[in-house]
Amino acid sequence: MRRQRMILTTFLLPAGYHRDSWRREESRADELAGLPFMADLARTAERAKLDAVFLGDCVHANATMRGDIMMNGFYEPISTLSALAAVTKDIGLIGTVSTSFTEPYNVARQMAGLDHMSGGRAGWNIVTSRDGFANFGGSGVPEAEERYDRADEHVDVVKQLWDSWSDDSIIVDRKAGRWLDTDGLRPIEHAGAQFTVQGPINIPRPPQGHPILVQAGSSATGMAFGSKVADLIYTAQPHLAGAQTFYRDLKKRVAEHGRDPDTVTVLPGIVPVVGRTEAEAREMAQELADNVDLDAGRRQVAGDLFLDIDDIAFDERIPAERFSEDPKMGSRYHIFRRKAVEQGLTLGELIVDRARSTGHVWFVGTAAQAADLMIEWFESEACDGFNMNAPFNPEGLDAICDLLVPELTERGYFRTEYEGSTFRENLGLARPSA
Repeated sequence: MRRQRMILTTFLLPAGYHRDSWRREESRADELAGLPFMADLARTAERAKLDAVFLGDCVHANATMRGDIMMNGFYEPISTLSALAAVTKDIGLIGTVSTSFTEPYNVARQMAGLDHMSGGRAGWNIVTSRDGFANFGGSGVPEAEERYDRADEHVDVVKQLWDSWSDDSIIVDRKAGRWLDTDGLRPIEHAGAQFTVQGPINIPRPPQGHPILVQAGSSATGMAFGSKVADLIYTAQPHLAGAQTFYRDLKKRVAEHGRDPDTVTVLPGIVPVVGRTEAEAREMAQELADNVDLDAGRRQVAGDLFLDIDDIAFDERIPAERFSEDPKMGSRYHIFRRKAVEQGLTLGELIVDRARSTGHVWFVGTAAQAADLMIEWFESEACDGFNMNAPFNPEGLDAICDLLVPELTERGYFRTEYEGSTFRENLGLARPSA
């Protein structure tokens, strides 16, 4: 049976999801990279009973050198989420770790450790990187198929390592002097195309058995991978019809892998500017747009979309021939290509559009109006819930948690209390056996 309530998570970006929103006087931009601000945001999300906070990551400073601090590596996921585990109690903790730059044994230990430290609340957002290889001894970017082949084997090895301790291996027999039954530890002896790993892992099996596996990728290759391994799928879908198509396709792929489609959660992103009145929300949206640095935005669009646009004025359109139609450029690239080419956005409009949405649903209005939209998507099988991106912080997340979430709860689309003690239980998923 399809779930009866939404799954709601939030992307923890202390600088705000709307680029340059940190310029607001009320922001706490001077606290970026520190724990207190991040801890306050996590506790706000937990107070609203959200399913999880999600921490993205990048392992290079390319965007930062262009002046873009929205998506950055200021918060290393494992250390940050471990710190947040100590100041929260119930909310899930999803962290991004790339399979391109890590070894399965280390990731298995890190995620198992986070799961133990949080009492069973860890989630791993599995990514294959398209940038940063120069920081890890590489000279070029592997093709998508190669990156996903590595990811596929990487995840398989990590799961084997999590299962290399039986659930009953810890016996704590004080009289016999045996803390664990070593017969419950099994070498995995993995020898594959990408990795050779002996095992077993040197940490007990995670409380959830397997931390929640998360994947964000809307390309054909990404969908093939996510439908095979993920419990939760993040996706950028700015329009209802496209979201419905993606949802149907993804669920079909899940079933083709012999998995139950109802156990895989699909969450598109939404960036809601929520006000107590529509006028208040629109005033805030205009303030955010006015804060966008267009010159920095030009550099950011050029870098992210691989475009030469130094000769394009802000009130001019980017010629269609400067864009690539190659699907390997990625789903986000083509969202913005279509906005520029098919919708006719000028360079200035494209900069602002990218600054506020990054390809997700952009919403401005009251909590009731936002709830109407979210419920329409949920009821029409375009999603199983949403990843909510606070456009600015801390007040933007406050508005989501204090206005929008209660509206969804009052209408019966979101919980009043956490159902279980682990992230897996709150998602309604069974614990895998070893």
